[in-house]
Amino acid sequence: MRNTLKAQLLAIGILSITVSVAGSVAHAADKPAKAAGGQFSPAAELKWNDVPGMTGIQVAAVDGDPGKGPSHFFLKFVGGFAAPLHHHTSNHFGTVVAGTLVITVDGVEHKLPAGSFFSFTNKTKHLTRCEAGADCILAMDVRGKWDVLPDGDKPGAKK
Repeated sequence: MRNTLKAQLLAIGILSITVSVAGSVAHAADKPAKAAGGQFSPAAELKWNDVPGMTGIQVAAVDGDPGKGPSHFFLKFVGGFAAPLHHHTSNHFGTVVAGTLVITVDGVEHKLPAGSFFSFTNKTKHLTRCEAGADCILAMDVRGKWDVLPDGDKPGAKK
């Protein structure tokens, strides 16, 4: 299963996340929930979209276009989902809304239950997984274009 997920991430790379996220932005724009000085996105009205070619990941954009620049969006991983070693170009910050996210950096595993915060700067390489059971939902604040760049098969990549 790990090899299948690794192959999916390597094959998809930047493109599928960008395409899927851009599509979810179009749906979010159908019903803007903005008022003077505020924006409101009730959970029941989020437009979840599958990420093509990546089983177990959905995205719902709520502000900006993640495929083009700074944005806020939700990511959902099915319980048991695991992504191989990768990094993101843009600095980003996340809050675990549901489930337990496990992030491994430099061989150190960090278990993050709902209510936990994490951030990545400087293209930090990491493994990501959602513990079996409940789906993991993350609220993301990304400071540039969102991408996923695989590192597992690159020379010099930490494994």
